[in-house]
Amino acid sequence: MKRSSTLFLKVAVIFIGIPVLALCIFLLPQIANEANEAAERGWDLAYVVYGILVVMYVSAIPFYFALYQAFKLLSYIDKNHAFSELSVRALKKIKICAITISGLYVVGLPFVYILAEVDDAPGLILVGMVMIFAPTVIAVFAAVLQRLLQEAIDIKSENDLII
Repeated sequence: MKRSSTLFLKVAVIFIGIPVLALCIFLLPQIANEANEAAERGWDLAYVVYGILVVMYVSAIPFYFALYQAFKLLSYIDKNHAFSELSVRALKKIKICAITISGLYVVGLPFVYILAEVDDAPGLILVGMVMIFAPTVIAVFAAVLQRLLQEAIDIKSENDLII
């Protein structure tokens, strides 16, 4: 594979991380400040917003770890080590991160439900469900790639022993 295509993918991985970083630095603290002001005025559901914010902040950790693993995987491809145990381990870590993100949003879905009931916004629950199913799809895809790559490595090592 040409280095230009992996370079493009590396740049894409970086550009995927930038909006999440901007969200964590700029938007989420602003939401927390507004929830804090609302709590001081007597709004009883500030804990719901805090719960959602905690889930979003904590989910950023496995998100960036998965992006780092994807970057490492692309580096392995650049170095012609695509069919190695390192690649399998990177895919396994991406799968675990995606499952973790999905699990965090499952834990946070009751907070979204409470907020949707108060605001009478059923579409908010659909957004919460997307945040659960998108990482699940990534986890399944990473698991399939991991299994295929492991089988290819096993076949390659078998062929190396025969010859």
